[in-house]
Amino acid sequence: MKAKKIAALVLTAVMTLSLVACGGSSSGSSDSSSSSSDSSTSTSSSGGTTFTFGCDYFSEYIDPSVNVNSAWSLIRFGVGETLFAFDIDAIAQENICDGATTDDYITWTLHIRDGITFSNGKELTASAVVASWEMMYKKEAAGSTSTPSQYLANPTFTADDASGTITVVCEDVTTNLKGILAYPYFAVIDVDSYEEGVVDSVVGTGQYVLDSYVEATSKTFVKNDSYWNGEVPYDGYTAIYMTDSTTKAMAIQSGDVDVVENVTTASDLETLKNDSAYTVESTAGGRLANTYFNFNGQLANDTLRQAIQYAIDDETMCNVTVGGIYTAGCSVLPSSMDYGYDQLTDPYEYDLDAAVALLDDASIVDTDGDGVREIDGENINLKYYSFESRQLQTFAEAVSTVLNSIGIGVDYQVLDYDTILGLQTSGDFDMVSSNAVIVPTGNPDAFLGNFYSGNSDGYGYYSNAEYDAAYEEMITSTDEARKAELYVEMQQILIDDAATIVHGYYNSSITYNNSVIQGVEMYPLDYTWITTDWAPVG
Repeated sequence: MKAKKIAALVLTAVMTLSLVACGGSSSGSSDSSSSSSDSSTSTSSSGGTTFTFGCDYFSEYIDPSVNVNSAWSLIRFGVGETLFAFDIDAIAQENICDGATTDDYITWTLHIRDGITFSNGKELTASAVVASWEMMYKKEAAGSTSTPSQYLANPTFTADDASGTITVVCEDVTTNLKGILAYPYFAVIDVDSYEEGVVDSVVGTGQYVLDSYVEATSKTFVKNDSYWNGEVPYDGYTAIYMTDSTTKAMAIQSGDVDVVENVTTASDLETLKNDSAYTVESTAGGRLANTYFNFNGQLANDTLRQAIQYAIDDETMCNVTVGGIYTAGCSVLPSSMDYGYDQLTDPYEYDLDAAVALLDDASIVDTDGDGVREIDGENINLKYYSFESRQLQTFAEAVSTVLNSIGIGVDYQVLDYDTILGLQTSGDFDMVSSNAVIVPTGNPDAFLGNFYSGNSDGYGYYSNAEYDAAYEEMITSTDEARKAELYVEMQQILIDDAATIVHGYYNSSITYNNSVIQGVEMYPLDYTWITTDWAPVG
């Protein structure tokens, strides 16, 4: 009976899926139709050895070189692993590396744990790790939207298989190498078995192996029998893509899935929290919802950006529009973290009248009566892209409505994430929504690099000499007190520059059925989802 329910749920997911995959493998397209019924049958949780997981559709791939979400998916689905991994307290711990030493924070020696194999049986050697990392940098140089250099710029890697060590030479002082190497871009895959664009050719060292998939609909995973870090409790599982929050809530309540991530409809989330049949695990404040501006277009105009900031009522949007699942704020670093939020000043608190007056005073007005203001004789027509995740589309729709009401033309579209990344990388946007963990390597250094002119091409081409100088000092400083000062300085520069729309700080959550599964936790750095702690009840 459960298998029929899951088959029906997969069909429902196909019918309700509002995002279209940017791409899939040729083998995946041919395999998917033949494997869909097998996937549904094999993932019945009635036998106690498999489970079903309802989750957003972030990327078709589990390939770290395709884009950031495919890199995250590799880790989230338990297929790939990094040398270090963040624990529940967001501290990088040894994982497939069991030793790291340095004398100067530039040259590091890493030892690869003995006895680990890829899921295809190939030995994990130092050379295999280096080959995986070097492929990532080569793909970035060739135009991939995956950007390992954002976290570790111009490193050199040398493998010594006899000693099982890797020597990493960093371009500058790098105190947080463990945290950087815990980021999903540095997950290790078997390069020898890898085929570009083939979804199921990605082989890692994790607890699960991709067995089959239905494009843009579901993926089925089986246990890696040779997993190095203890017994894997389940024989496998199926991840079913659900972009609609209420669909997730209904699916777990009906028993069609056992776990769902990020139910974002406030009423549904409250219902699940109040039902003793389910546990909602959540973690506060690690994610920022924001909208990037493209400084190579009309948004290079300071007055236009400032007016937009005045026009956005983030308090109402966070507390009412999305039902309180976000906390409003003015900075890219959340108020719940110790980065000096209380020292910041917001010069653009909500004031719609001030927004209109600012535009009028700068002669950014509607001269031809078509309802749209103009800059340098051109109608303002901002291309605004968002994807359906954690209510980003709700923020973007609300922003678009407000801006259109004061004569700022907005062409708003919801697209799939892979497509948006392509547009973002090429610079073919004016505004684009984002929802990112802002301490991706255990501190905000890498995230703040999105606004550094040397990295900002994929994030809107922002450039500020004062910000760049502060960032360059911060990224190499070993003085924690000075770094704290620089964090405050950099945040205030971004606020004053109206550099991005900060919507708010999200509380990530994961919900599970208490009678079916146990050991589920929501990690603050939420590229950790499925672990070997997830186990059948009883």
